[in-house]
Amino acid sequence: MQVEGGPTFGRFLIVRTGGLLCALQLGCVMETMRPLPLEPLPNMPHFLLGACLVRGELIPVVDCAALLGAACEASGRYVRLRVAGTRCVALAVESVLGVRDLRSALKELSPLLCASDSAVISAVSELDAELLLVLRDACLVPEEAWSAVESRIVPT
Repeated sequence: MQVEGGPTFGRFLIVRTGGLLCALQLGCVMETMRPLPLEPLPNMPHFLLGACLVRGELIPVVDCAALLGAACEASGRYVRLRVAGTRCVALAVESVLGVRDLRSALKELSPLLCASDSAVISAVSELDAELLLVLRDACLVPEEAWSAVESRIVPT
């Protein structure tokens, strides 16, 4: 997350995927786009769909629903995120709902959720009477997937 008081602190892009609402820190969101053609990456986790070419850069594509253990639906949008400094990842979601300020609504994770498989959730909230999961963007792609993507030659 950005430093408290910064221009995007507390502002999130809200997406829907697998029947869940998720929030992405606005400071990490670069753009949203239609789904792009995928290049498969062998021997990767089930939630990694492959890689796609975005603005001349080959980036991994993560199925958000599969990552969270939810029922996978058709991806209607990709959200390109800046993660771990200069790396980018596309998050495949069903739909993008808009930007919301959640400063007063964020809650710490309960110990029950902290112990779960999903290390990508950093906080929870409620939005319009639905549970909202706040995603930790830097944990979306395992290091071996970054290596696989970075070893590919970008098609011309």
